[in-house]
Order: sequence, then C-alpha cells, then structure tokens
Amino acid sequence: MTDLDALRAVIRADSAARGQTVSKLGYFCAPFRPASGPFSDKVIKVYRGLRDQSALDRLAQCHDDYVAALNQAGVALPETEFHLLDMDGTRIPVIVQEALPSDSMMRPQMQTASTDETLRMMEAAGDVIATFWNNADQFDTRIGFHPSIRNFAYFDGHALFFDTFPPLIHYSREEMGKMLLLFSDKALMRWIGPFLQKKVTGIQDEWYSAPETLVGLVGSACRLRPNDAQAYLDWGRDFTQRRMSRWADEALPQLQEPPRLPGYWTGFRKLLGLQGEPNVS
Repeated sequence: MTDLDALRAVIRADSAARGQTVSKLGYFCAPFRPASGPFSDKVIKVYRGLRDQSALDRLAQCHDDYVAALNQAGVALPETEFHLLDMDGTRIPVIVQEALPSDSMMRPQMQTASTDETLRMMEAAGDVIATFWNNADQFDTRIGFHPSIRNFAYFDGHALFFDTFPPLIHYSREEMGKMLLLFSDKALMRWIGPFLQKKVTGIQDEWYSAPETLVGLVGSACRLRPNDAQAYLDWGRDFTQRRMSRWADEALPQLQEPPRLPGYWTGFRKLLGLQGEPNVS
C-alpha cells in the first residue's frame, strides 16, 4: 500500500530533490521519477485539483473503471494507482505508476531505429489498438483510447500502453471537452480555452474512434520520420485489412497520403510551448 505521507513529501520537494522530469510532452502534467527514496521505482503524475468535490470523486471512480476496462479489453498496463491526495486541505489527483525502463519509450526509439525496426514497433502498437477496439463492444458506456506513439513503451517485441488520464470512460463528449480545460496545467489554455470551447472539445474525437486512432498512429509516425512515410502508409493499409477490417471503409481513404493534424490543435501546442515534433508539424 502506498505511503501517502511519503508521497506528499515527494510532491512538496523542490525539483532538484524530486528527480528528473520524465517527459515535457504532456498536456495535463509533467510526470517525474524521484531520484531516490521509496518512489524511485515509480513515475508520479500530479494533476490540478478542483473545488468541486463530487467531480473529484467521480474522477476517481472513472479512473478505476477505466483501468479495469482496459485490462478487460486485453490492454496491459504498468501497475497504476490513483489517489485523491489531501495537500494542505485541498484534494489533488495523483497517479503513481510503475516506472518503465527509460530506454523503452517508443517515441525516441522510433526516431533512431532502422525502418524495419520501427515497422515492428508499429505492428506492436497496432496490436494493442486492434485488441482494444475489437473488444470494446462489450462496454455499455462511452469509452475511448489514446494510443499515440508517446503513450507507448516498447521492449521485448511488445508495446505497453501507460496513459490513463483523463479516464476516457463514462464522460459525455461535452463533459470531456470541459475536462480538457479544467485539468490543463497551462494557465494560458484555461484562460483562452473557454473562448474556443468547440475547438477544444473536438480534440478528443480521434480518441473515441477506432479507425481514427489507427490513422493517428500512422500520421504520428509519418510526421516523426517523413522519409519513411510511404512505408508507414503501406503498413497501415495492410494492418487495417488484417486486424481492423470492419473499419476499413473509414480508415483506408485516410491512409493514401500522410495524415495531417487539425490546424487548431497544432496551433494550441505551439501556443502552449509543448514539445514534440510529431504534434507540431
């Protein structure tokens, strides 16, 4: 069981004591791994708190349900705990997750590996996507999946998904659109976002569509390695027919040329200073 007092101490520590930031690519937070102590084998993700206590309780339940649903659909996860941690009288959402080897992150491997090796990574990630969507019919609720390259680790020939926030289960499209603003750790996004709520709400649509998640994976690979784009398009068309054929009519037309991200989303990322070539070009 997690020592919540020790967890509070780690979160309160300054950045030098806290450890190295694992990623600066995140929209909701910057995950970190403590350099020493009881959480040195964990990645800690700290999110914004809310004044609405019932909304926080619902968030905790939805996160538990989402982790259970991913596992039930055949998507393995690192050991993941969700806490509403009391910090000076305010409850904040915190995820404590088993740390993965630093060299197992799929995105940097995609940048440096040979074309053939990256195609094996794509096949492994595609297997996770197909497994989820081919098993998602069992859930009588709105459920989504965000399998971007940066949300996978790759080792021993397998892809491991690790992104569970926000929990893409039970929330309506409108509710999730508001969550994208409420939990953004960028004050600028929370300030300008309400004026662009329709655009912000649309960010999530890919996550709730089986063909769009696969097209999104291929598009990210094409932007990450444009010289290999044709190889990824060929793979995507072949994979669609092999593993996701019931969505072929929707996916195949989008895999004839490198998929592009909506201009408003790339604009948001540039404005917010979020790093990551696949999402800003």
